[in-house]
Amino acid sequence: MHPVIILVAQRLALGILLLFAASALIFAGTTMLPGDVAQQILGQSATPQALANLRDELGLNEPALTRYFSWLGGVLQGDLGTALTNGFDIADSIGGRLKNTLFLAFWAALVSVPLAIFLGLLAVRYKDRWPDKMISAVTLTTISIPEFMIAYVLVYWLAIKFRWFSSVALINDSMSLLEKLNSIAIPVIVLTLVVLAHMMRMTRAAILNVMQSAYIETAELKGIGMLKIIRTHAFPNAVAPIVNVVMINMAYLVVGVVVVEVVFAYPGMGQYLVDHVAKRDVPVVQACGLIFAAVYIGLNLIADIVSIVSNPRLRHPK
Repeated sequence: MHPVIILVAQRLALGILLLFAASALIFAGTTMLPGDVAQQILGQSATPQALANLRDELGLNEPALTRYFSWLGGVLQGDLGTALTNGFDIADSIGGRLKNTLFLAFWAALVSVPLAIFLGLLAVRYKDRWPDKMISAVTLTTISIPEFMIAYVLVYWLAIKFRWFSSVALINDSMSLLEKLNSIAIPVIVLTLVVLAHMMRMTRAAILNVMQSAYIETAELKGIGMLKIIRTHAFPNAVAPIVNVVMINMAYLVVGVVVVEVVFAYPGMGQYLVDHVAKRDVPVVQACGLIFAAVYIGLNLIADIVSIVSNPRLRHPK
């Protein structure tokens, strides 16, 4: 069997194993939370008999291992359970929220990824000159500031002072695409500023590392222009680390948007998770945690596979 197929199969198996491990950690972490779920639902005035009946109904009297495998079996069948606070099916509730989060992440990635690669190539072209220093200074400044601080500053200037965009990112299916884009403009800018520095600096570092190779020097001696060398020789050979960092930051755009969604009251997964954490709705927290883990592991798995396929030593073994 071809080595690439073996390596991809190993990565897929490792990803599935990591997802099972993540599910166990998520279930254990929510189980060990202090407090009584039944008491939280019924309130302080609940009678002991009512609490006992609810615990029995929720299966809280069963051993933790039994509850874990019961929950995992339901997840494998597409059943994420029922929310304790409102009795709604979690899978149905998460569907719309996940779509909104992916919508926000898609537009943030569509802006940030090409911009980061362009700025990284520009920094390489003008290495140690003022464009390189300015790009590095600005991106390092934005990544050093907490995203909620960037969000409030942008809301003040773009929404309150200039009134260009909305300060609250509320969207629904009745809105047109332009209305949705206007609503999420500031959250997209915030997410772009947060992830831009990491991707740009990795692009710059990866290409500079390739630029030290002998074949790059040969291309320079042949009189090939620097832009053409970077575009046709350096960039294709630096794809693997760039893809890795892009996938990690795309995972952040999906998993790490909790703060941004809360700041802008955006109806996504992050806001949904925070609302139910406050209510101690354990099944919802478990479902959201598992989905976030699956997205993060899946995107990192894609990055690993792309790195394997883009490595000539694996594609053409001796």
